[in-house]
Amino acid sequence: MFTRPRIIPVLLIDDRDLVKTVQFARPTYLGDPVNAVKIFNRKGVDELSVLDISATKRHRGPDFELLRDIASEAFMPLSCGGGVTTVEEVHELLAIGYEKVVLNTTFVKNPSVVEEAVRLFGSQSIVASIDAKTVKGQYQCAVCDGGEIIRTTPLELAKRAEQMGVGEIFLNSIDKDGLMTGYDLNLVHEISSAVGIPVTACGGAGGVQDLKKVLQDGGAHAAAGGSMFVFYGRLRAVLITAPSEEELMAAGIYT
Repeated sequence: MFTRPRIIPVLLIDDRDLVKTVQFARPTYLGDPVNAVKIFNRKGVDELSVLDISATKRHRGPDFELLRDIASEAFMPLSCGGGVTTVEEVHELLAIGYEKVVLNTTFVKNPSVVEEAVRLFGSQSIVASIDAKTVKGQYQCAVCDGGEIIRTTPLELAKRAEQMGVGEIFLNSIDKDGLMTGYDLNLVHEISSAVGIPVTACGGAGGVQDLKKVLQDGGAHAAAGGSMFVFYGRLRAVLITAPSEEELMAAGIYT
């Protein structure tokens, strides 16, 4: 049984800077991630996800110094991912204040790390991240921050993640990333209806109604987004913000 749905801003980190991408490319510089966390504290968001999009591509591990700074300022539950390749790194991230560790490339290429992390730290601490992309009319998955397409469908990866014992799936649409035109509801529904663990949907959120649709029509258990939490208006001026409790209740997302 799932309780009130979570609304989750996603902070993308590129070389210690806060950025936002469009379809996993063309990052826009937004400022200091720690300052963004302080603003989200005041907004009272349910959870915050911090993803380092350059760590795996640059063959380095998590930036523990920056992640400690972020965790020390955050008043909400935190998840983080990017560059995590060992059980020891998972342990360190949990120790410095992150409730969940998000694994994408390692989940696909070194599943034994995920299985061992689940065994040591519990399912609730481990999130399997699936980056999906339409290739020749079919959903396929990508790793290495979208840089490498693999011959596996999101559905296959989702079922594999559940079998491995992870506690949650973070499902990201590369096609929808940064466009603010709504989630890929078909993709989200396909995955959420096929597994018994929570699915967090990401990619495409442009407003409160998009959050509502992915939760109600897509069957997601949480709605994550980037652009709608950092941009404002047609010209995409930088503004760190989040819907208020009252707005979410008026939309029927919160009761």
